[in-house]
This record gives sequence, structure tokens and C-alpha cells, in this order.
Amino acid sequence: MSPEEWTYLVVLLISIPIGFLFKKAGPGLKRWGAAAVGLGLTLFTCGPHTLHSLITILGTWALIQAQPCSCHALALAWTFSYLLFFRALGLLGLPTPTPFTNAVQLLLTLKLVSLASEVQDLHLAQRKEMASGFSKGPSLGLLPDVPSLMETLSYSYCYVGIMTGPFFRYRTYLDWLEQPFPGAVPSLRPLLRRAWPAPLFGLLFLLSSHLFPLEAVREDAFYARPLPARLFYMIPVFFAFRMRFYVAWIAAECGCIAAGFGAYPVAAKARAGGGPTLQCPPPSSPEKAASLEYDYETIRNIDCYGTDFCVRVRDGMRYWNMTVQWWLAQYIYKSAPARSYVLRSAWTMLLSAYWHGLHPGYYLSFLTIPLCLSAEGCLESALRGRLSPGGQKAWDWVHWFLKMRAYDYMCMGFVLLSLGDTLRYWASVYFCVHIVAVAALLLGLALGGGSPGRRKTSPQAASLAPEKLREE
Repeated sequence: MSPEEWTYLVVLLISIPIGFLFKKAGPGLKRWGAAAVGLGLTLFTCGPHTLHSLITILGTWALIQAQPCSCHALALAWTFSYLLFFRALGLLGLPTPTPFTNAVQLLLTLKLVSLASEVQDLHLAQRKEMASGFSKGPSLGLLPDVPSLMETLSYSYCYVGIMTGPFFRYRTYLDWLEQPFPGAVPSLRPLLRRAWPAPLFGLLFLLSSHLFPLEAVREDAFYARPLPARLFYMIPVFFAFRMRFYVAWIAAECGCIAAGFGAYPVAAKARAGGGPTLQCPPPSSPEKAASLEYDYETIRNIDCYGTDFCVRVRDGMRYWNMTVQWWLAQYIYKSAPARSYVLRSAWTMLLSAYWHGLHPGYYLSFLTIPLCLSAEGCLESALRGRLSPGGQKAWDWVHWFLKMRAYDYMCMGFVLLSLGDTLRYWASVYFCVHIVAVAALLLGLALGGGSPGRRKTSPQAASLAPEKLREE
């Protein structure tokens, strides 16, 4: 592990005991105490580069105040434009931000765009009420008021998820501050249930990254190995990649759970990133609060079993970085300048690559996903329904195997980053995933396969995991 990775791990681990300290605190202490801790961590890890986050916050807040009815698009343009400037600082001869500054900036971009969207929704709802002449009851997920500058700063610098996620909306943050009877919300048992596999994942990460170091792929000697060895190598590389993020995201979720952050009654049917989907009145007494069953789905960022054992590429995306996937679906996919599922996915993957950084490997990997989505959807709709139950089961296992190999292949671009290194590796395995995907697409089209966005999901193809698929 690099020194930066150790620092990330320490920040994640200290967030857990801090969470227990804040859990039963009042709204004021939660708001300003959590912001002070988050700002302190930012200053400690980012130093003077903290100024970038402050500029981004002030710019977004100014746009919200100036144009509340259209601030979502303006905030998206502002924060994404600042990301370009932020990443071009080295080219401009200015000090290059630290990796921690980049992590803070990434999560902050998501939060500020979401905040602007929530303010815009509030403004539009208020205009409708004025036009209709009567006031409606509180709407699900709607903000009570436009946050002030200090409230925006406290949300932006809240220590929860400040570097690794999970992403959460301002409404979720407010619900934590105003949580009725927080002592009745369970923390310890849900935390232990969530945390138990993390040490195993950590050991597997250390072992796999030691036995199969990524740097070997950049050496000339690697390409003298036989083709099967080169093909196999991407499997442990992606395995180490997954284990690393499993540990980080589980630890981040545990920090939230310790503070009771993102806890909602099960009856509210909360979604990762978005929060409750059903109105659930708050409990009126500690006894009623204690009798409720709670979950932490709102801050759930990874479903490890679903990621590894779901059948399709499309489903794998839902189980990975789940709160960010919700953000992409809500704020990018829905407003994409196309109606086709594949074209919308391509637009979303393009902006996702840009959000991650400017390295060509991100774009090569993310823009391979729409091809895989189109190929699997087209071929599955053409063939799977014609098979017997036993044939469909065999199909799902073959589909799962190919899905994992596709993610192995795309991961190489994500970790190698440079254009030369990524294309060199892909060329050494003869661009196998691209070729298989194109062949599957052509075969599906020849057999009359339809668009993946319009076909129905069959229950057998949903996942090898027992969990129900996440709502799209």
C-alpha cells in the first residue's frame, strides 16, 4: 500500500469512533461539529489546495442565489468546468493538487450539483403552489428552505464520505441533523454485520496485488509471456482492484452507520444515494422509534456479492459504487441528449469518465461499456427466450463468465490510465472483448434481437444472487 492509501484508510477508520460521538448529539453540534472535523481533515490532507473546494462551493452558492429556477444546469456546468481547470493546473504552471484534493473535489462536485437540483425542485414547487393558490403538504424529499451559505458550507465539508463517499443528498444530511430519537436507531449491530468481511477483503487485496503487481504489465518482459498468461493476468488485477474498493467502501459505510447517518425505517424503501421512496411519518416517541426496523440502504455504496455474481454487465453497474450510480442516473442519464438506451448510456459513461479524470484509459474503458450493453441486450433478447429452462441456466453461467472477463478487460484501462499502456495490453490479447462484443451484437441483430432498453428482464437472467435487482 502507498502512503496515500494508508492515509485514506486512517481517515476512514477514525470516522467510525467519531460517528458514535456524533450520533446522539443535537442538530447544532452535528452540523458544525461534523463540518469542523471534515474541514480539519481537508486542511490536513490538502493544505492550501483546500482553496479549490472553497471556490467551487462559493461559485455554486452564488448560482443558486442568482438563478434558483435553473441552477441545476448552471451548477453542473460550473463544477464540471472547474474540474477541467483543476486538472489542468500542472499544464498552466501552477501547483498540482494532491490526490486527496482530487478525492474531495470529486465528491464535492456530486454534492453541489445535487444540492442545486434540490433547490431548483423546491423553487418550482413553490411556484406551482403560488399559481394554484393553495399550499400542499410536505412532499417526499423536498427541502424545507434554500440553504444559507453557512449551511451549504457545513454540508459540503461534513466529514461523512468527504473523500471516499458514499454520496448523499442535502435532504439526507438534513434528516440526519433532525433525526428524532437518534438513540433508538441501531448502529453497533448493523456496523458489525457490514464490517465483518472487510479484513478478509483487505488480506486478499494485499496478497493478490503482491503476487500480480500492476507494474509488471508496463514492462517489456510481460509481453514475451504466452497469450494465456497475458489473458489470465487481467483477472487478478481486477480482483485486487475490487478488493481494494470493497474495503474502502465498507469502511466508509461503517462510518455512516456509526453516526446513524442515512438510517431510515425499512417501510420507507430507501434507495442508495436517493433516500426514501415512500413517505414515512417520524416516530412520536422513543418507544415507537425503538419498535421500528431500520436500514442503511441510502448510504449503501457496494453490494459485493451482487457485483461478483450478477449475470449481466448492466446489472454489475448497479451494484458498484451505488450512490454515484444513482447520481449518474438521476442527473446525467435522464437528461442525456438522446432517447436510445445505448446512446444515453454512452453519454453517461463519457461524463463519468470525465468526472474520474482526463486519463485516456478512463475513456477507453467507460466507452467500451455501451458496446457491451448493446451486445448483451441484443443477443439475449434474440436467443435466451428460445432456450429450455436448463439451457437458460447454462446461458446465464456463460453470460456471467463473459461479463466478468469484460470487466477484467475494461479494468486494465482504468488502472493503466495512459493511452499507450492500455492499447498495448489490449492489443496483446487481440482486443478480445471488443471482438466478442461486436460479434455478439451482429449475431443478435441477425437473429432479430431488440434494443436492450425495451426488452423485458426475465427473472432467471436477473442475477445469480438471490437479491432483487435494484430499481433502475
